[in-house]
Amino acid sequence: MAVLPKSQPLLSLNDLRVSFRTGKQGGVVQRTQAVGRDGIGVSFDIPENTTVALVGESGSGKSVTAMSILNLLPDNAERQGAIRFQGRDLLAATRHELQALRGKDIACVFQDPMSSLNPVFTVGQQVCEPLMKHLGLSARQAMARAEALLAEVGLPEPKRRLGAYPHALSGGQQQRVMIAMALSCEPKLLIADEPTTALDVTIQRQILELLAGVKAQRRMSMLFISHDLGVVGEIADRVVVMRQGTIREQGPVADIFANPQDAYTRALLACRPTLARTGPRLMVIDEHIAAQDGVAAKVAKAAAVKDPNALVILEARALTKSFWIPRGLFGRTEFKAVGRDGRGVTFQLRRGHTLGVVGESGSGKTTMGLALLRLHEPTGGPVGGEVRFDGQDLLALTKGQLLPMRRRLQVVFQNPYASLNPRFTVGQTLVEPMAIHGIGDRGKNGQDDREARAHTLLLKVGLDASAMARYPHEFSGGQRQRIAIARCLTLSPEVLVLDEAVSALDVSVQAQVLNLLKDLQDELGLAYVFISHDLAVVRFMADEVLVMKDGEVVEQASVAQILDAPQQDYTRRLIGAIPRGYRAATQVASR
Repeated sequence: MAVLPKSQPLLSLNDLRVSFRTGKQGGVVQRTQAVGRDGIGVSFDIPENTTVALVGESGSGKSVTAMSILNLLPDNAERQGAIRFQGRDLLAATRHELQALRGKDIACVFQDPMSSLNPVFTVGQQVCEPLMKHLGLSARQAMARAEALLAEVGLPEPKRRLGAYPHALSGGQQQRVMIAMALSCEPKLLIADEPTTALDVTIQRQILELLAGVKAQRRMSMLFISHDLGVVGEIADRVVVMRQGTIREQGPVADIFANPQDAYTRALLACRPTLARTGPRLMVIDEHIAAQDGVAAKVAKAAAVKDPNALVILEARALTKSFWIPRGLFGRTEFKAVGRDGRGVTFQLRRGHTLGVVGESGSGKTTMGLALLRLHEPTGGPVGGEVRFDGQDLLALTKGQLLPMRRRLQVVFQNPYASLNPRFTVGQTLVEPMAIHGIGDRGKNGQDDREARAHTLLLKVGLDASAMARYPHEFSGGQRQRIAIARCLTLSPEVLVLDEAVSALDVSVQAQVLNLLKDLQDELGLAYVFISHDLAVVRFMADEVLVMKDGEVVEQASVAQILDAPQQDYTRRLIGAIPRGYRAATQVASR
């Protein structure tokens, strides 16, 4: 292949526009413009040995732009403009030419490795596939190379992992396998689409360092897609900011962070919670932009004063949880997921207060949260200790006695896409729990009463009554999480367990949901168990914090004491792993 002039970028997008055919109306094909709205296409370059970050909110067109490069879009997509890779126009490439390019010269790493890895093939089989297809290695050669790749990406016991299936690995380990697959043929360009969004801070730090190290070692280029500007500031050389399918600003990372020119970029930088002490409310994107345009921002109401002597509504005493692991043909062994030190988890949660629970993946925080609500199957393993609510030990109640308690303790899960029934309308989703628990008039007007209550709750979480007749797939991720919160509120709960409830949301939607949770707590006196790996979000939400590691509580204190003066090395490592790209970029620009 001819040597390219140094001035020619590795990849160049020029006036790219992407639309999706949505059907016909009156014989005319209807299209939705996803990228290149208002007739202005997307244009930017990726030079050799350079990381370009594509940032913006959900729906801004980041992923559609990136997937257009290798035409990994659905059949109803239409692309216009020009995409040139090493001088070749990829829009004119045939399917066979693109297949030869995918995985060899341009590779991809996606956000959710579990949905990207094939569950019926071993790790070794999946890493070997591109090696055999693109490089023509034999099965034995490919397996040896696969083991070396797993070692390169820092996977422990790489030889043993070759025979493992994806479900046997943690999220961080699965993402390392995806990176190993992407690097197997030494691509010239790596497209990383939100590769660290769902990972805890220490694993995120490891993945970022791994990507940066591999990029420097192999001198490859990278297109890094993210909504987290802290992450972007640490890994990128250049930044492209997108909103509603168009580019709002682009330039060197230090310039973008230190002196952003566009109001939207400034709003993105400002709306994320930080580890510094924050006010009672987070400003969202539109409020920041309005304030920059001279429109008076909403006056944030004063934070409700927390009563330090409020009633203890939920108390855990030496709570432990184990699981049975099969051993041999008939045997089994006990694995202690919570309480490995024998002490278990102990805390008191007062009405109107928030307990933050933080730790790495596998630390036991979600297991602890589900054990509080008895959402684990009793046959799965023993539960020890006590969980006292309203004077009763929840762990000692029968199923019949537990049912009325379920009304008063609810849970919001991380993934609103999986927690809502896709076959139920929003109205059915909200009315069903009320019908099960007998909420509303028991006469012929009972359904009307429940629907009226559902309408009121939708308004409370920022949605209108028209949502009642729509299905979950018609809403964005942030709107679905609002619906999940409204479903919990239908039963008038007193305690909410929030399990990574905002971790998958972009910064603006995250700010909206966090503000909503604060408002509901002030209005209804709700108590929260807030499980998160994002310490900045915990700073904003929590009053007290539990730090968990390997199923044990290693530190427990007020949020200010934990984050400002941590006592344990592990807590300090968690805080130190938080991306600080904004500060780093600002310091570079100021020199």
